[in-house]
Amino acid sequence: MLAQRTRACATLVRRSMATAAKGKAKVAEPAQAKAAASKPPASKPPPAKRGAKKYAGRVKQNIVLVDAVRTPFLMSGTGFNDMMPHDLARVALRGLMNKTQLPVEEVDQVVMGTVIQEVKTSNVAREAMLGAGFSDRTPAHTVTLACISSNVAISNCMGLIATGQADVCIAGGTETMSDVPIRFSRNVRKAMLASRKVKSPLGMLGLVGGLKMKDLAPELPGVTEFSTNETMGASADRLASRFGVSREEQDAYALRSHTLAAAAQEAGNLSDVIPVKVPNKPKYITKDNGIRVADPAKLASLRPAFVKPHGTVTAANASYLTDGASACLIMSEEKALQMGYKPLAYLRDVSFVSQDPKEQLLLGPAYATPAVLAKAGLDISDIDVFEFHEAFAGQILANLNAMDSDAFCTEYMGLKGKIGHPDMDKFNLWGGSLSVGHPFGATGTRLAYQTAMRLHEEDGQFGLVAACAAGGQGVGMVIERYPQ
Repeated sequence: MLAQRTRACATLVRRSMATAAKGKAKVAEPAQAKAAASKPPASKPPPAKRGAKKYAGRVKQNIVLVDAVRTPFLMSGTGFNDMMPHDLARVALRGLMNKTQLPVEEVDQVVMGTVIQEVKTSNVAREAMLGAGFSDRTPAHTVTLACISSNVAISNCMGLIATGQADVCIAGGTETMSDVPIRFSRNVRKAMLASRKVKSPLGMLGLVGGLKMKDLAPELPGVTEFSTNETMGASADRLASRFGVSREEQDAYALRSHTLAAAAQEAGNLSDVIPVKVPNKPKYITKDNGIRVADPAKLASLRPAFVKPHGTVTAANASYLTDGASACLIMSEEKALQMGYKPLAYLRDVSFVSQDPKEQLLLGPAYATPAVLAKAGLDISDIDVFEFHEAFAGQILANLNAMDSDAFCTEYMGLKGKIGHPDMDKFNLWGGSLSVGHPFGATGTRLAYQTAMRLHEEDGQFGLVAACAAGGQGVGMVIERYPQ
């Protein structure tokens, strides 16, 4: 039954994409989607028939991904609502060391990403690694770049190894949206600071009397772009409209993501998930809890979440607020083999991109894909596994349409022609952020590990990770399967 539903929803995505593209000159019809429309999609592509291609990119030192773990990704306000970011990161770091049996004194550097920072643990990497039992002689630092923060952590570790400053690094990320820092207004903060110098009740009363009712309202972390004051959901709505992505396509893609994630979870493919024992709770949490294969009619009945009443982004075709953490072990190949490890993959190239945060906020994957492929000396046809971050279904489909548009690729990206549409039989086959979940600081590690595991499962050579981020930024990563 699950396999039938997988085939059905994937076919629906292809048909809806082809239908929406007809008659729209601004976005070319995906050639691969047309070719695949006549055959049912395979849940597992056949082994690659072409010969292995030798990597000839710019990274000369072999840097390897040895292994990775993550906590279950949980919808905010559920199982992890009493845990803090450093708690989740500590669990992930300890879980990685248990899984790999790496002595903590061998770690040269720990780098973790996060977005909504807890003030008391601003360098959450350091606090988490100390709590996890690492040596206090091991340096640790925290990075932030919105939804691609752990991609930055991985890139930093690659740089440390490539320059000879380290042989063994841990990268990862952590996020909780169940307990975000909430501030008083600026006027209240000023009054509170001034109160330290007040010597009398009358003086204190004067401070309080100077406040207005509106000053007492708390300040939540911003959900809008600082430079544009627009929510990311509203931007996704505009992007979907610009690239001709319909509501039906978005719902179909969201259903595809959840269906494939459910199949992967059932098959045991999400093997990076480690059990988490929440304090004062009787049972271990062992799996992601946001994967839900819904009825298409239910998806169609939901109202727009951002642009009302005519928007197309809903709660079901957008990623949800998520709590979770991840960690991965990165080493020089020489060190890994010396210590007896069998790496999963080579970490080959990384490209960070940025563009207009107003009109092109979520087009990071479209810009990052040709940039990183050029660094690696590869074409899109050389990629066997695609893992794109799914912020919104409309964002994913708009990026794919942009990549398959001669007009967009030449006019806006300065290319000689279109990049091409990724083969959907290679695209996010174990689900993605729409279904598995998206803790902002932790997703990049999941994407890298899932790419490596799929390369082994599907007998591929090269994988491509791509993601968008707030501020109109993005990342592309090329990963190569380690021969075993």
